[in-house]
Amino acid sequence: MMNELFPSLAAGPFGRRLKRARGHRIPVSVITGFLGAGKTTLLRVFLAMPEGQGTAVVVNEFGAVGIDDALVRLSADDTVLLGNGCLCCITRSDLQITLRRMVIERERGEIPYFKRIVIETSGLADPSPILQTFATDRALGEVFHLETVVTVVDAVIGAETLGWSTEARKQVILADRLVITKTDIASAGATDRLAVQLHTLNPGAEIHEAVNGALDPSRITEPAADAHNAFVAEAEHSDGIGSFVFTQSAPTSWTAFAKTMEMLMALRGQDLLRVKGFLNVQGCEGPVVVQFVQHLAHPPVELTAWPDDNRQSRVVFITRNISEAQVRELFEAVRALG
Repeated sequence: MMNELFPSLAAGPFGRRLKRARGHRIPVSVITGFLGAGKTTLLRVFLAMPEGQGTAVVVNEFGAVGIDDALVRLSADDTVLLGNGCLCCITRSDLQITLRRMVIERERGEIPYFKRIVIETSGLADPSPILQTFATDRALGEVFHLETVVTVVDAVIGAETLGWSTEARKQVILADRLVITKTDIASAGATDRLAVQLHTLNPGAEIHEAVNGALDPSRITEPAADAHNAFVAEAEHSDGIGSFVFTQSAPTSWTAFAKTMEMLMALRGQDLLRVKGFLNVQGCEGPVVVQFVQHLAHPPVELTAWPDDNRQSRVVFITRNISEAQVRELFEAVRALG
């Protein structure tokens, strides 16, 4: 009520506008990829760089087997100091509990101060539960912000793995960035063929190469650029998973968009694998960042400025058996009723 009577000059319909979607929250990057793809090598090289200082690594394991001892030394504890201002936390339990505990221990001075978190998933992991974790727990969302999802793919056997593994395909489809490894030992033409296959699965993701883990550290610490304009048509996969971009040239009614998403989550939430992007919302100066994972919605955030001269709404949908035409028809119907 007070904010309605005396609104801040810096506040918009979604609260105070921010330079970045995460605001002052702790950025989180997820590194995923199939078994043997090179996740640990990539992470080890990143941690050795100045940009890797102050990183907490959460290794999301599922079995009783520990992580690659090339990354951390054996320890009876579940928290291991890595040097370079970094620490590693091995979790085989609830990720939310682990993250909360790390923040508490950081504030108490029981573990080194960290300014970002990198989560390395098990090679057999579907990244969806991790994405859902940050959308499910509002208290967690107030402290952490999911910055980027990086999927590592092996140039030697990655194409073959994608052919038979549903988990590997989902890791690629849900990524913001794709990193092809082992290009130095792959057969002639293998990297180019794999890049085409990856682009087919996820046309909007940036694709990079890394030999022996060498990668620009910003690819791990910074959000991906708006590469989703690369979507030119709906991409359909053998699992019924499709990807498309919802675009709108004119400013969009937030009410119509929000009600459309509410209906989609209620009717087909399990098939909304990931939705994220920028909206040009009526009454807002900057773009509104939106993100949904299945039945869950992240709080929308208005940024102070657009990342480029393109003021068009562009929201990437990764869905299972939901077409762009169906989403557009629903949105138009909701807008007409409003």
